[in-house]
Amino acid sequence: MRSKSAEKIKLTSYEDLFGETEQDNREKVVYISLDKLHPFKNHPFHVNDDTKMQETVASVEQYGVLVPGIVRPSENGTYEIISGHRRCRACELAGMDNMPVLIRNLNDDEATIIMVDSNIQREDITPGEKAFAYKMKFEALKHQGSKGDKFTADIVGEKAGESGRTVHRYIRLTELIPEILQMVDSNMINVGIGERLSYLRKNEQEYLLRILSERNIHIKKEQAEQLKKLSGEEMLTEEMIRSILVKNNSTEKKEILSYKTIGRFFPSDYTKEQITAVVFELLEEWRESKAGED
Repeated sequence: MRSKSAEKIKLTSYEDLFGETEQDNREKVVYISLDKLHPFKNHPFHVNDDTKMQETVASVEQYGVLVPGIVRPSENGTYEIISGHRRCRACELAGMDNMPVLIRNLNDDEATIIMVDSNIQREDITPGEKAFAYKMKFEALKHQGSKGDKFTADIVGEKAGESGRTVHRYIRLTELIPEILQMVDSNMINVGIGERLSYLRKNEQEYLLRILSERNIHIKKEQAEQLKKLSGEEMLTEEMIRSILVKNNSTEKKEILSYKTIGRFFPSDYTKEQITAVVFELLEEWRESKAGED
């Protein structure tokens, strides 16, 4: 089923729904059966059946796919999607049997760069998605001959308006074990702390995860920095991780006896000195009673 005409339809913003596709005037839009399309290898961006997907489906049902996807020939007469994974899923949910695409003969590095650039400006990208996308584009550019890590990282971040330093920070997140990366994606751990934790060895991250889960602890920047330092010195053990996390952690505050705490048991006009005198008198009576039990 081909797309309906959209010549008279005025759109405000469909970038999030359909992405961006630069079409060469010599290229021809063709319709490919959905069963001949498959995702890009190690595609880092999630395609979720969420509210935004339902909006995309509704638009596809009403207007058709306004911007064709980009694919490249694959094995056995199939095609690998480079740009258009969400559109493809929307077509499937809308009950369509094909999708308009541009077929391009691209090598792996060229395809990777287009795949990342066509998705990286979306607003709903998780840190983990961005991390793996940046890593893939970084490696593709290096294969193409970019000179210097800093220069390459700057190019990687251009599309998203981010510096090379920020790109490197995100790429470090790919060194996290999946469970801790999920904590970063769910904002339980911020990106800066996640970057520091990425320097821990895998077994050290496993220890960390177990302690975080057991004690329901929210790790702090200073603690993450200390863990990174000790790991670099090959001095980090599970006991040390536990000690660092539990010490002075806000979720494990010690109860402190204060006038504010015990003042509610006394008349409002009692001074601190009067409260102190009564408390010591009661404690003395308690100690004597305990001594009599021996």
